[in-house]
Amino acid sequence: MSKRDAVFPADRHALYEEHGYSAAIRSGDLLFVSGQVGSRKDGSPEPDFEKQVELAFENLKAVLAAAGGTLDDIVDVTTFHTDPQNQFATIMPVKQRYFAEKPYPNWTAVGVNWLAGFDFEIKVIARIPAKV
Repeated sequence: MSKRDAVFPADRHALYEEHGYSAAIRSGDLLFVSGQVGSRKDGSPEPDFEKQVELAFENLKAVLAAAGGTLDDIVDVTTFHTDPQNQFATIMPVKQRYFAEKPYPNWTAVGVNWLAGFDFEIKVIARIPAKV
């Protein structure tokens, strides 16, 4: 087995080291991005929920950029929510700002009861063809 091809954003937050995981792993043209949360640089959650969701998307964008990609390269999205019924009114306008144009990536939303102090997490699979 070959060694994992890990990708990290230049200004990575503390959670990667604290919890021992990579921001993303590249496998050929595919990029598997770990769940991104609305963490500040020190790894603590952003307390304002809407800002936490925005920060999760910004953290996601930073990981994609480190791999040479953008939000347009995403093919699959999974989001995790601690209170989906009450959070969707806040999440959807933020999501629509980041995925503004059709065709949208496919999306699965999952309700969970724990996200290590966070209330929203987004993980994706992106296809980023190698530059020729």
